Amino acid sequence: MLQIDTKAMGEKLIRLRGKRTQEEVSEALGISKSALSMYEAGKRIPRDPVKMKLARYYKKSVPFIFFNEIDHEK
Repeated sequence: MLQIDTKAMGEKLIRLRGKRTQEEVSEALGISKSALSMYEAGKRIPRDPVKMKLARYYKKSVPFIFFNEIDHEK
């Protein structure tokens, strides 16, 4: 079973967000700002539907964001 490194996940989500605010991203995804903040802090792991929303929003794959796979989408 694949393990999620929550620290790496959080850091990657912060990098992907770039200059956008947590408020902008959370509104676009239909999640709370506090939930996004917890994901970025590595304190919570999003459920699968939210993982998919994040991946689509950032135009990356779920494995790249959450399972530390190499980005083949450059």
